[in-house]
Amino acid sequence: MSNDIPAILGGEPIGSLDDFPWPPASDAIREALDRVYRSGDWGRYHGAECDALESELQEYLGCQYVELCCSGTAAVELALRGVKVGQGDEVILSAYDFKGNFADVLAVGGTPVLVDPLAANWNFDPKRLEDAVSDKTKAILVSHLHGGIVPMQQVMDFAVTHGLKVVEDAAQTPGARISGRQAGTWGHVGVYSFGGSKLLSAGRGGAVFTNDGPIAQRIRLHCQRGNHAYPLSELQSAVVRPQLAVLDGMNEIRAKIVKALLLHISEADGLSILKNEASDSSPGYYKVGFKFCVEAFCGLDRDQFSEAMRAEGIALSPGFRSLHRIHSTKRFRAVGELKNADEADERMIVLSHPGLLAGIVFVEHFLRAFERIKGEAERIRSGLGS
Repeated sequence: MSNDIPAILGGEPIGSLDDFPWPPASDAIREALDRVYRSGDWGRYHGAECDALESELQEYLGCQYVELCCSGTAAVELALRGVKVGQGDEVILSAYDFKGNFADVLAVGGTPVLVDPLAANWNFDPKRLEDAVSDKTKAILVSHLHGGIVPMQQVMDFAVTHGLKVVEDAAQTPGARISGRQAGTWGHVGVYSFGGSKLLSAGRGGAVFTNDGPIAQRIRLHCQRGNHAYPLSELQSAVVRPQLAVLDGMNEIRAKIVKALLLHISEADGLSILKNEASDSSPGYYKVGFKFCVEAFCGLDRDQFSEAMRAEGIALSPGFRSLHRIHSTKRFRAVGELKNADEADERMIVLSHPGLLAGIVFVEHFLRAFERIKGEAERIRSGLGS
């Protein structure tokens, strides 16, 4: 059988999704697990590992207060409670965002107010704030997604002028920098996630961080129900610590490989990477977001292209569904037309990060798969076999 036949049509796959496992094998993580086993702390509610991780995050982020918790979604809810979002309050967020953030606003009694994202990177657009704010607005919830970053200085300037609080969701971007500052530290309160596939992985988990004492106190009080209601375990804290120690170095590798990939892939090929406006910045690549152009692939749609690439061992998948397309209009207020969010809903495609750490071999793997599938796009679309 020809080596040029895509795997989805019966050809030999170029590789496998299993070629790029995550979390990766790590002697430091193994040692951390052994250490907690030997100490017996793995069975305790709270111990030295949680305390150490909190301290290390405080130092890394330059934040005075860190609260560990059970997930990034829980972290966003805690952050909203920390800035006193409650019944009837409005929270402005992008119409293209993780659906858990929308659900968190509802969970604390608030109303999501959806604004159109930036055309360049389908992330939150600060220019939409003026039209979105009302006398019910309490907070702004900003996420940095798929290698896109939000110009946070503009967000903060608006928030300060209007007396609003900013929750900055950096779940996808630990270690990223925006205009010289760590992602997550611009807002009044920031959020990390330690979910299974995240850049810092504990299987589950998260953290909320701030320099605002009253915000930290409200979060802490909400968590305390005799014991911590949203805990991160000693085992989870132990495995995050060695990952945090090498995060910056791994982010540099990811950025280098994305740059190498972009030397060969451009808008003319049907995939264009998200473009950022903030200067002195380095995005995070938990996911690498691309705008997909169906016309460049003989009508092969985004889902079919993703499936074909995954069959070759490249972890591409469609992005999020835009929030206004998956929720009842009774549950949110939309500001103007959401044309960019519609486009993101239909055209966002994301590459998962583990392969990036394999270096140039991953670039070669990606390009071989891409060329093979593009060359046979019409046959894949029509469902013809070999």
